[in-house]
Amino acid sequence: MNLKKILIDKIKQSGGWVNAHSHLDRAYTLTKKNFKYSYFSLKKKWYLVDDMKRLSTQEDIYMRMEKALENFLIQGTQALCSFIDVDEIIEDRALKAAQKLQKNYENSIKICFANQVLKGVLDKNAQYWFEKSVDFVDIIGGLPAKDDGKENQHLDLLLKTAKKNGKIVHVHVDQFNSNQEKETEKLAKKTIEHGMQGKVVAVHSISLAAHSKYYRYHTYQLMKKANLMVISCPIAWIDHNRNELLTPNHNSITPVDEMVPEGIIVAIGTDNISDIYKPFSDGDLWIELRVMLEACHYYNIDQLVKIATVNGLKVLGLKQT
Repeated sequence: MNLKKILIDKIKQSGGWVNAHSHLDRAYTLTKKNFKYSYFSLKKKWYLVDDMKRLSTQEDIYMRMEKALENFLIQGTQALCSFIDVDEIIEDRALKAAQKLQKNYENSIKICFANQVLKGVLDKNAQYWFEKSVDFVDIIGGLPAKDDGKENQHLDLLLKTAKKNGKIVHVHVDQFNSNQEKETEKLAKKTIEHGMQGKVVAVHSISLAAHSKYYRYHTYQLMKKANLMVISCPIAWIDHNRNELLTPNHNSITPVDEMVPEGIIVAIGTDNISDIYKPFSDGDLWIELRVMLEACHYYNIDQLVKIATVNGLKVLGLKQT
């Protein structure tokens, strides 16, 4: 019984992989010089990528994105979403490279883009570049932790902008595997408040697994009311550093095994590829799915196929062909 073959054959029959979350503009930026940054915390890396971004030409960015995209085409990927940096450091160079990529590959793969707000959205300069990217991107991207202490305002701006422009929203939440984080709950409440049910996606939601069972299932019910969908990026967070916080035993991964039976739509993504965030990641979607199913002890083949295919289309707002 070759389960890998069974899964991959079923994924092909469903149209192919859907990579619901990536950062193609940063792919393959790992060097001997910056490899040392791989050991730093996520919040420090948010600033450490500035040198790379500052030195990258539009052509550099395009070549990286194209190389990564070709890798996913070889794997039989039918659709993909990439966040792209748009801020005062990189300005609109990644955005222009993304426009070129979308045009050149429009007949080969469905590509969606989201704006990566690595400088937040509330600072004057950050808001300028956020607004400059809105017309081009398919998806409004968010990172509330970057506007620390003003997360509610951050989410309000994202959701108001998305609603005004008829777009969906993908938000990085609960990334630090800590029971001090409750961002998924906050995102669900804000989704309902703004009347955006079914149009918002939580990316990661790692910290849910660090909470008590009561809190987790309370949050799942809230997510269902908000029709909040989720993208798991297994390799991106399975390496989270150990700490001394007392929490329920769990792996540092989106609790897919609990979410799916509760009726929550879960998709899968690769996140970063060969950069200071994930130096060893090579964008292999099978490895991502394998890590997820093993870490969550989740072996429902039909649901795994949906996670890798049709659920990905749903979180990207695309129709199955």
